[in-house]
Order: sequence, then C-alpha cells, then structure tokens
Amino acid sequence: MTSARKKNIRLKYVKPAPKQTQKELLQIVEEKTPYSDIDFQIRLMTDTDYMNMSAFSCGVELLDKFFHYEIKECVNHHYLSAYCAFLDSKEIVAVFTLMNDALMIVSHTEKEDFIDDMRLDTSSDIVDFFKRQSSYPAINIGHLGISVNHQRNGIGSAIIDLVADTFSNYSQAGCQFITVDALNNEKAILFYLNNQFNFQTNRDHYSPTRRMYRIL
Repeated sequence: MTSARKKNIRLKYVKPAPKQTQKELLQIVEEKTPYSDIDFQIRLMTDTDYMNMSAFSCGVELLDKFFHYEIKECVNHHYLSAYCAFLDSKEIVAVFTLMNDALMIVSHTEKEDFIDDMRLDTSSDIVDFFKRQSSYPAINIGHLGISVNHQRNGIGSAIIDLVADTFSNYSQAGCQFITVDALNNEKAILFYLNNQFNFQTNRDHYSPTRRMYRIL
C-alpha cells in the first residue's frame, strides 16, 4: 500500500510478502511532487472495492460502465491489475488499471519522428539505443478515472508520477515507457499532454482514442 501526502507525496516502501507477484508493484520509497491537494492511499482493489464500484463515478459514461461491470472480470482473467485510491474515510477517489504493453512503431517515417522527439527528452546514448530497437517494453495505464467529487485536486497527476517512479525503478523486467490510449476529447488529451505524454502517431487523429506515451 502506498500513501500520498498533501504538497509532499510520500510513497512508503512495503516489504513484499513471499507470494507477492508482479501485480503488487506500487512499493517505491519516496517521490516529492506539488500536485495533490488531499491525502490519499493506494491499494490493489479488493472484493469489497468491486462491490462498492456502483457508487463510484468519474463522469465519463464509458469508463464508469467498465468500472461498474467489467473490471473484476478482467482482473480474474489476468488481463490487467486494478488499483484504487482512497481517503482515510475509506471513500474511493480514483480507480486505475495497469497492463503489460509494448510500444510498436510501424512505419519508417513514424520511427524517424519518434527518434527526433526522443532527442528533445533524453540523452544521445539512449537515443542511439532506441534506434536499434524494433519495439519498446512498456506499462499501459488502461483506465484512469477520478471521482467527480475530487477532480482538479492533482490526484490523476500524482498517480501517473507514482506509476512512472515505480516502473523506472522496477528491476524484474524491462520497461521504457508508459503508454495510454487516451479518450480523444480535449479534456483527456490536455491532461496527458500536461503530464509529459506525446502522441505516438497522427493516424489516430480522428479515432475514439489517441495512442500516447511517456518515457521513463
């Protein structure tokens, strides 16, 4: 379990139990960000959390439908891992899911654009290594919803930074990027752009979702 503090988010290390698996990854020592305006903690969702999902709404019908009716089945079939952020009062203020992924750059032109973008964000030796790769291991934030009662408090940004910090320090498997398939609306796109994500391609400009990535 991790905890987030107002103005200075502390993510306390929890020693893994013997049977813990890759699903239980949110165990990083400390991250300082000026984002969250409320205190919250994060845990893997429990059976009780799934039962209480009917009371949760992020204001996006598509996401709410997934959280209410589909998320537990996806977890049971090992398609994803589900986490929730909650207050001391036990109220759930955010839900998000994580999945293994790979960033695939299909065309030669897109690969050139991708490498050019990388030159702006990272060192030349890392860029040279990226040029030799045909795909890039990643962690995907499959769904991210913040309760309508707690939006614009920095919770979403704090969760993304937590995921970034966790997987940039994760040594059991390679992970170079965070990926998302963002809903293609102004609010969602601006949120991810403001959290250091870039568009993977322009071919999905008019699609329901936009493929985006953030380097770790």
